[in-house]
Order: sequence, then structure tokens, then C-alpha cells
Amino acid sequence: MNLFLGCPIWAFKGWVGNFYPKGTKTPDFLREYDRRLNTDEGNTTFYAVPAPETVMKWVEDTPPSFQLCPKIPKSISHSGKVSEHIPETLEFLGVMSQLGSRLGPTFLQLPPSYSPGMTDDLQAFLEAWPPEARLAVEVRHTYWFDSPHYESLTNLLSKYQAARVVIDTRPIRTLKGDSILEGSVYLRLLQARERKPNLPIIPELTSNFVFLRFIGHPQMEQNLPVIEEWSEHLAGWLQEGQQAYVFCHCPDERIDPWLCRDLHQRVAARIPIPPLPWQSIDSDNASQPQLL
Repeated sequence: MNLFLGCPIWAFKGWVGNFYPKGTKTPDFLREYDRRLNTDEGNTTFYAVPAPETVMKWVEDTPPSFQLCPKIPKSISHSGKVSEHIPETLEFLGVMSQLGSRLGPTFLQLPPSYSPGMTDDLQAFLEAWPPEARLAVEVRHTYWFDSPHYESLTNLLSKYQAARVVIDTRPIRTLKGDSILEGSVYLRLLQARERKPNLPIIPELTSNFVFLRFIGHPQMEQNLPVIEEWSEHLAGWLQEGQQAYVFCHCPDERIDPWLCRDLHQRVAARIPIPPLPWQSIDSDNASQPQLL
């Protein structure tokens, strides 16, 4: 399987009774999650390094084909120069290496304050990164996308075979039709739009894998033009032999899995790809929640 689709979390009670079967208990969330999707963005590691026994529990609860893409802790990525935290980074990677075949690309999210003036620091970090471990880097300072900084970033990531994370927030930039959303959902949409960066969408690879973060709108029809666009890009990359990791977010987290399923269906309509695990289980309970 070269297309990995998942959400930022797996422990979400709002999925019980729709994405997860009715009555699913918290300890069983990961088992139910990996019976439907095949990767997770691993946001939990952004807040704390998990204990080794926690990592081993993740291994026990998932099949060998599952991919967890751990996020480097913010104590490393959001504390000034990342090159000053190389020992902690390698220690973190050592803990995550217990995942074995389940370890997908590690995800370094840099804060908006991390500008092209830190290029030398980023290069030192990439130089120290073990080449056998895959890495995806997300930059949020808008100057990275200006010439010549973008060319320098592309060359640097390509040199070390690190993927540039693409974050697509276009669906939540529109307010069309939002007046009919539930009040709390509408508020979360506005808050998400403020928190997420509005960056250029450049579908250009710097490694042999794709790392896409798609921030969807709670109303599915608002996402369709952008999902169609990405399904075409993904089909092309998959045909070239690339791997693709795609993580679907939404201000209303109940929608996340259905964004994944819709994107998979649209890629599958273009090229032959294996089904999601979701398609091999009884889906009687897997009905999209009513949002309006």
C-alpha cells in the first residue's frame, strides 16, 4: 500500500456510534481505528515523549502494516534553534524506533517565528538526522515561500531527502454557506482559520514520499473541488511509485474519517489502489454523523 490515509488523533469519543461501533470503550479506540484507516499523524507526541511501554502498547494494538507518523515534541521544535536540541531529538527517535515497521515518517512542525534566517540551523539539524529515518518538515513563516528562500529550502530538503509538508487550508478560508452550521461548529471553523497558516500550495516533492495535511470544511461539498485536485496529484505520484501520507483534519473532528474515505474513493476512481481496511469490515455502524 503506497497511499496512507489518517487523522491527527484516534482517541475521539465523538466517533463512537458512527466511525467506531456503538459502545466502543476508550482502551479499544486504536484497535478500532486501525481496522478502518492505515496511518495516524501522532499528534500526541507533540505534547510529551511517550513512555516505552506506551509505544509497545501501540505496537500490540496495530497490524505491522499500520504507520504512525510521530510529531517531534514542541519542546524541541518550538524552543528556538532546533540544532541545540539534537540530543533530545535522537533520544525521542530512539523511543519511537520501538514501533519498528509501524514507524512512518517523523514530522517536524516549525513555528511561524522560524524564518529563513534560521536556514543554517535547519541544515545542522538535518545533517544530524539519521538518514535511515524518514523526516517531513513543515515551515510556517511566509518568507520561506518567497524567492530565493523557497529555492534554498527545496534544495536543502532535497539534499537530505526530507519531505516538505504541504498544509492545505483552502476549504476553511471560505464562509460560503456557513450560516447554516451549528453555532459551536461555526465558532470552531473561525478559530481553526485563525490558527492554521494560509500558505501557498506547491505540489512539489523533495523526497520519495508525499506528506499532505488537508484541513477540511465541516460541509463536505465545500471540500470537493480541493479534494478532486489532490486526488489527481496523488494518483500521478502513486503511479510514479511514490508513497503518500495524507492526514485529514476538520474543525468538527467528527468529519475527519469521512474526508479520508472520500479522498481514497476519488483516487481509486483514477488508478487501481488497495482498499482501505474500512472496506473489509461490517460498516453498518459507519454512518457519517449528521452535522446540521
